[in-house]
Amino acid sequence: MKYNKNKINIGIIGLGNCAKSLIEGIAYFRNNNVNDFGLMKSNIGGYVPKHIDVVLAFDIDERKINICIGEAIYSKPNCAKTLYEVGENEFPNLVCPAPILDGFPVHMKDRNKYKDDEVYYPFQSMNISFDEICNIVNKYKVEENLSILVNYLPVGSQKATEFWAEICLETGVSFLNCIPVFIASDSSWEQKFIDKGIPIIGDDMKSEFGASILSQMFQELAHYRAHKVKSHIQRNVGGNTDFLTMEDKTRLKSKKKSKENVINFLNDNNETYVYAGPSEYISYLKDTKIANFRIELEGFLGSPVLLEAQLTVQDSPNSAGVVIDAIRYLQVAREMGIVGALRGPSAFTQKTPPIQMSLADSLLECDLMAKREYSKLTNCQIKRNDKNE
Repeated sequence: MKYNKNKINIGIIGLGNCAKSLIEGIAYFRNNNVNDFGLMKSNIGGYVPKHIDVVLAFDIDERKINICIGEAIYSKPNCAKTLYEVGENEFPNLVCPAPILDGFPVHMKDRNKYKDDEVYYPFQSMNISFDEICNIVNKYKVEENLSILVNYLPVGSQKATEFWAEICLETGVSFLNCIPVFIASDSSWEQKFIDKGIPIIGDDMKSEFGASILSQMFQELAHYRAHKVKSHIQRNVGGNTDFLTMEDKTRLKSKKKSKENVINFLNDNNETYVYAGPSEYISYLKDTKIANFRIELEGFLGSPVLLEAQLTVQDSPNSAGVVIDAIRYLQVAREMGIVGALRGPSAFTQKTPPIQMSLADSLLECDLMAKREYSKLTNCQIKRNDKNE
């Protein structure tokens, strides 16, 4: 694949709060002469944030479909704080309807319990087929050099995520899976992308300074400072559609597993009690997320240690910078001929990567890719035809 620093053109599946913050961030960097305002990497392989453009978006909500992407991000039920006002004509392409599948949490139908600005209003006038979606994606791939689809579907959208993964396989577009449905971390799914020569990143985006990265740091600190973790409890509350979706506990199995994967990485035994997951939806909080931690440890000669902490963040902006980095790692991997799930960038940006890594190890992998250098891991992932060149 040719190296083109002009643009990275992406599509977004699910134009919710996280997409709103991402697009606002892209617009900010495009219109201001800065490349590192809250970003972990200003330059990745020659790409800075202003090189990213959103040319395609899919959604199921009738309030967003067939209006400009830059306008649709301000439609309900989005409630994330506006950190940068997007211009009317900055993202002019119209939002396309997407198949619903299991992407609509059925408890949101209860209009007596939830207000209109809390829930999705599914677009019901047509059924969109796999072939129709492929045609749309291929059109943007040919006409606007679309290279990546970002998956922001609601938690629990197993069938819908697999549908979009198949779309990427059919069209040759990379998949950035920001939700806890296991694609990049599933060996059979990864093999499909390897066979097609496509790099992917996943699964389940890890916010820049959120509950999961803090839990990971607590675990690493305990491990390297010779403390045994007896229990690690992380509880989260919030008021956006993500937390409302998770009121349906049947959609939470993979989410809970994904969050606990981060904590279990350095546990040396099965004796540690681990709990991590959403606990409550409070509409008043909107996009504010509050995480509480309670960690019991044993130190020297079994001396007890108790750590209790609270973190309060704006949930959606906390993810945007991570995704801006992940997009650029994927594009660079495409140009370097690397296929399959990216080990370092996935471990750095996601809760459930194909292999868990310490922060230091994942940073090393990311630093090498940012310089367009191969590591022992990525050298094993080069397309066969690239190896022969």
